[in-house]
Amino acid sequence: MSFHLCSLALHPRKDILVTASDDRLWKMWSIPNGDIIMTGEGHTDWLSSCAFHPSGAKLATTSGDTTVRIWDFAQSECILTLDGHTHAVWGCSWHSCGDFVASCSLDNNSKIWDLNSERCRYTMRGHVDSVNSIEFLPYSNIVLTSSADKTLSLWDARMGVCSQTFYGHLHSCNHATFNMKGDTIASCDSYGALKLWDVRKVATLLSVDAGPHPGNHVAFDPYGRTLPKIFLGFIKYIKQPTMHKIIKHSLKKNGNALLGIVT
Repeated sequence: MSFHLCSLALHPRKDILVTASDDRLWKMWSIPNGDIIMTGEGHTDWLSSCAFHPSGAKLATTSGDTTVRIWDFAQSECILTLDGHTHAVWGCSWHSCGDFVASCSLDNNSKIWDLNSERCRYTMRGHVDSVNSIEFLPYSNIVLTSSADKTLSLWDARMGVCSQTFYGHLHSCNHATFNMKGDTIASCDSYGALKLWDVRKVATLLSVDAGPHPGNHVAFDPYGRTLPKIFLGFIKYIKQPTMHKIIKHSLKKNGNALLGIVT
C-alpha cells in the first residue's frame, strides 16, 4: 500500500524536516542523509499539514479527524489535542511568540488557539466555504486566510474579526502567503491562476494564468523576488515585475514546465 505526503516543514534552526502523510503519521528526517529521527502517531485520520514551533521544540499537526495536535520533541509525545472544528482541518500557523496557533477548516471557520489556557480564544467566521489555508504575518497579530469561496481575508487575531477581504479569483483559492515585508500577498487557485495583491491598497498587482493544473501552494523566496508555485507534478517560478511592461513566456525543459515573467 502506498501513501501520499500531504505536507512538509523545515526546522527553523537545524537540518531537519518533518513530513505529514495520509497514513495518519508524521515523520522527522535528518538532512541530507534521510534518516528517520522520530515518528508521531495519534491522529485517527489523514494528516493535512505540519508546522514547527518558532523555537523548533514543538510541532503542530492538523488532520481529517478535525483536530490540531501539539507535539513536544523532548517528551516524544503529543502534549495537547485541540478539538473544536466540526470538519477536517486543512492547515495551521504559529504566532511568532509561540503561544498561539491558528487553524483553518472545511467547516468554513478558522480558530485562534491559546496554548497556555489550552482553549480556543476566537472562532473567525465570515468565509462561506472551506477555509483552505491560514498564516500569521510574522511578528504581528494579522492572520491571512484563503477560501474555496474565492476570497482572501485579513483578520485581527486579537479580536477575531475580519479587517479586509480581497476579491478577484474566479475559482477556489487554495493557498495564500505574505512576502517578508508584509505589504504583498500571493495567492493561487484551483484553475492555476496566481495573483499578487497590494495589502495597503487592497488591489491586484498582477494576475497570471499559470494553469491548466491547480495551484496548490505559493511561496516567496527570501528576497521576495520570485514565487515558486507548486502544482501537481511540477513547479513554476514567477518573477515579480518591477517595471510597467510585463512579458510572459513559458518553456518546457526536462519534462518540467517553467513559467517566467521578465521586464
